[in-house]
Amino acid sequence: MKPDCHVFDQVWDVVVVGSGAAGLMACLALPDELNILLLTKDSRARSASRWAQGGIAAALGPDDSTEAHFHDTLAAGAGLCEPLAVRLLVEQAPRCVERLLSLGVRFDRQGGQLSRTIEAAHSQRRVLHAADQTGRAIMDVLQARVRERPRLHQHNDAVVLQLWRDGRRCCGLQLMAAGVIGWLRAGVVVLASGGGCRLFAQTTNPPLASGDGVVMAYRAGAVLRDLEFVQFHPTALMVPGAPHFLISEAARGEGAVLHSLDGSDPVAAVGGGNLASRDEVSRAVARHMVRRGDTHVWLDLRPIGQERLLRQFPSILDRCRAWGIDPLTMPVPVAPAAHYWMGGVETDLQARTTVPGLYALGEVASSGVHGANRLASNSLMECLVCAHQLGQGSLDLDPGSQAAPACRPGAPITVTSRSMVTAQEMGRRIRHLCWTMAGVNRQEDAMAMAQQQLQALAHGLDQRPELAWLKTSVPGDRRPILPQTMGLLRRWVEVEHLCALGLLLLEAARFRRESRGGHHRLDHPAQQPFWRRHSRQQQGRAITSSPVGLED
Repeated sequence: MKPDCHVFDQVWDVVVVGSGAAGLMACLALPDELNILLLTKDSRARSASRWAQGGIAAALGPDDSTEAHFHDTLAAGAGLCEPLAVRLLVEQAPRCVERLLSLGVRFDRQGGQLSRTIEAAHSQRRVLHAADQTGRAIMDVLQARVRERPRLHQHNDAVVLQLWRDGRRCCGLQLMAAGVIGWLRAGVVVLASGGGCRLFAQTTNPPLASGDGVVMAYRAGAVLRDLEFVQFHPTALMVPGAPHFLISEAARGEGAVLHSLDGSDPVAAVGGGNLASRDEVSRAVARHMVRRGDTHVWLDLRPIGQERLLRQFPSILDRCRAWGIDPLTMPVPVAPAAHYWMGGVETDLQARTTVPGLYALGEVASSGVHGANRLASNSLMECLVCAHQLGQGSLDLDPGSQAAPACRPGAPITVTSRSMVTAQEMGRRIRHLCWTMAGVNRQEDAMAMAQQQLQALAHGLDQRPELAWLKTSVPGDRRPILPQTMGLLRRWVEVEHLCALGLLLLEAARFRRESRGGHHRLDHPAQQPFWRRHSRQQQGRAITSSPVGLED
């Protein structure tokens, strides 16, 4: 891997947008002869992959099987998983573990064997882990291996503004990087930009998760699938002023229990109790809090035992103690928070979207694996399996990518620092709207009101001078921008993406008049057989639906 270069004048076979597990594994899986540009939105290690605590799921135990993993995934997905995608995941999972071990990832072991824990809705202990920092352990190794890859250039602090579509296909993108805003061509573009759960006021996600990839793909003509399905994790830290740090589900797998402020059990009526699926536990906790007027419930980790807590959950202990909570001596205040987006850009088993030349991997994609509710610890594995599929397939490279676009220099971009406060206020308003009106529980009147308010905000954003020039920019335009201005413009772009994402979410959530998986409507509380269908959204067309596929 070479240091950052002037990306706009280079010829790229593949541009990978995002450097989480999906993006890094894609770089390692693609053939060495390809010239790859890896774009990282931030210079700091803040991807959701790195923050993943629990582990990675694979059927490796003597009492386990890929068939059991398959059926657990289908059951969690509430009827909307694509069976062929799930079959691919569970059968490739053991091989992906072998690849990770060969790359140098060190999972916890017990008696010389890989240690496995159990998490919600799994029927067996099949979740491999590295204490409670599995994502970090995997990411550190993948980043080291990517640095060794030939013909790969990484550019940090690079913000993709929009995709470039020429005719039917995606042939590049517009980028803000190194003090320049310009266009670059690519044989193919691979979106691995993560999810969009920063749309919600309460989320476990890093600040980067503003849904950029989903919005840009939609505007480039790609089909979005099942965008109404958001997973709300039931146990995020709830301390005033603290980030909503996730308390891993693995803790409940090892014996931690939920109880309310009055000592009652908030999940007593849920089949499976503390180890029911995430959507069921989150709804039960939310109902319990509303009935009692509480801001949180308690998660008691002490039944796990001090020795095991210190060994298996060190980062949880450290983060809680930093905010005055010692899980060894007291319960932890927790509540649901937006955690993972099951819906996204529709892809096939080779990670192809509906737009030629555009691929998608990881949380930005809807591969069909997760359905209406993701099974715990399947997300990291999905990143690895789909990246492997991308590398094994025949890429639809654009023959026109061998020539960089002609450059037309323009005037510098300016954004006033005073506008930052306005952008921050608009972002907070969007996040509050979506959390209160399209969060764990939804209903028509609240969502309709939220949609009206977001439409008004979107109209206001259309008039902002900070964003207006983007609509008239065409391939070949190149304009300088000061480093301090880049941060201001990035904030405005993220706010605009969040607003667009919120409108797409509300359209899908109002369309599905039932409750299923991560989508729960108070006015349509039952699951309906007719709605065993995917929602599909495409720019310029009315939202529609399509049936779930069958396994051959």
